[in-house]
Amino acid sequence: MNTARIFKIHAPAGASSALVFDSPHSGQDYPDDFGSVLSQTQLRSTEDCFVHELYAGAPEHGAHLLEALFPRSYIDPNRSAGDIDLELLDGPWPHHYEPSGKARLGKALVWRNLDDATPIYAGKLSVATVLHRITHYLTPYQSALKALLDQAHAAHGVVYHVNCHSMDPVGNVMAEGGAGAVRADVVLGDRDGTTCAGAFTQAVAAFFDARGYSVAINKPYKGVELVRMFSAPHAGRHSLQIELNKSLYLRAGTLERSGGFERLKADLDGLARELVRYATAPAQQAHNGALPPPL
Repeated sequence: MNTARIFKIHAPAGASSALVFDSPHSGQDYPDDFGSVLSQTQLRSTEDCFVHELYAGAPEHGAHLLEALFPRSYIDPNRSAGDIDLELLDGPWPHHYEPSGKARLGKALVWRNLDDATPIYAGKLSVATVLHRITHYLTPYQSALKALLDQAHAAHGVVYHVNCHSMDPVGNVMAEGGAGAVRADVVLGDRDGTTCAGAFTQAVAAFFDARGYSVAINKPYKGVELVRMFSAPHAGRHSLQIELNKSLYLRAGTLERSGGFERLKADLDGLARELVRYATAPAQQAHNGALPPPL
């Protein structure tokens, strides 16, 4: 399969580490068969704009970075293939069905509406349309991420996965946490401590806190499919979601970079450098059960 319009892997400049970043929601390559009644400008409100650029320095420190090229509003790679919004289909779904609850917000595997409840389509979608998106976009992206994580685990005996996102400063009617909810600068999600070692979550929180960012853990975002799907902390597979407040790097009400973009990018470059060091420590200390040093 030609993956040129599906994802891009940014490989480490030198030796690879046990650290893998992925940006599943920053894609801007809108497929010709999208079929939305909205403009691309409206659809771009759903993007985690420029997140892959904010983390672009990670490969320089030995981490892989996987970047989705297609938009999340077309199909959301942070969902399972069975997370189907039945209200969006023009017929019964004949395959595996595993709802996450996101359909109530119109944001299941294929989004039904924007965050402000604006419908994305004029009508319903066919089962064949959804299957096409699963086969040609969802599955290749998730398979690529799994392969990177498996390779790192095989090479190092441990893998740390950082799932990279951004969020609006204030929640709206169809968002997690509800309308009017003010978000912290950084929200870390480990699904209530189930997707990575608590020490890892706390170390990342301390990194941001030391640089003046307000930090929340699992509120309002706990992490969704990609951290759930590939995590097994007892087996050395750790996944943590990081949500960045868009007010840190975008001009209010726009998709334009603000003066804060370069500062945040520099801090995330420092995070990548420190996490590579952190991710190396467990392999060196596993024999005595010691925790890796704090960031």
